[in-house]
Amino acid sequence: MRTDTIFYKLFQTFNSLLFELLNQPVEEGYQFISVEVKEKAFRFDRIYFPAKLNQLIYFVEVQFQRKPNFYTEFLCEILLYLSQYQPQNDWKAIAIFSDRSIEPLTLTKFQQELLANNRIVPIYLDQLNNSQSIAIQIIQLITSPNQTAIQLVQTLKQQNLSPDIIELIETVLVYKFTNLTRQEVESMFALSDLKKTKIYQEALQEGEEKGRQEGEEKGKQEGRQEGKQEIALNLLRVGMDIIQVAKVTGLSTEQIQLLQK
Repeated sequence: MRTDTIFYKLFQTFNSLLFELLNQPVEEGYQFISVEVKEKAFRFDRIYFPAKLNQLIYFVEVQFQRKPNFYTEFLCEILLYLSQYQPQNDWKAIAIFSDRSIEPLTLTKFQQELLANNRIVPIYLDQLNNSQSIAIQIIQLITSPNQTAIQLVQTLKQQNLSPDIIELIETVLVYKFTNLTRQEVESMFALSDLKKTKIYQEALQEGEEKGRQEGEEKGKQEGRQEGKQEIALNLLRVGMDIIQVAKVTGLSTEQIQLLQK
């Protein structure tokens, strides 16, 4: 199963997912981004970048295959990011494993200390508690045995699902049942019933209308963004620090750091 693609869509669709996995209250003001770090072109599965200096940066990696040097590479990515972007926020690393057996067995003393101090937090998806959260239920669909998939899909179908979420569930099932076509998956799990509902059709129409409006607005937003960037560059040239520039322009500190490259 192509878990990288699916989890990218999950984090993109459900902004609260990381905090649900950590079993802590959802924190507002985060940008959810994927960042490429130069050198070996590392790319994080997800970075939760905060709007405030007193909030943590969360580095997130999802691992479904055994990889003995996982923590070493993860820490290399983090340290390269910190070196290149020099954020002022503190940070925490979240390692998401399909199950505990995937986690590396041999750890360096440094890695053990980071885990003991909760600088690195491992999460095992097969140990998640039952939840009413649609995002958690979709993760359980990914990690569950194939024979329980129908029951899990029936549970999900009892909720009001948007077209995007129905498509995500369908994608998970296609990856899970590799011997079936998308049409066969739709028929097997009666997903076509969901697509015929009034809620689905109304949401689909609303999405199409929103897409047209966003297309018109996009040009205006790009112009405003370019103007903010130009102002930020001018302020940096006269010696204003990044935090002050962020307050004046409304840009994030990371966006301003990128302008300096």
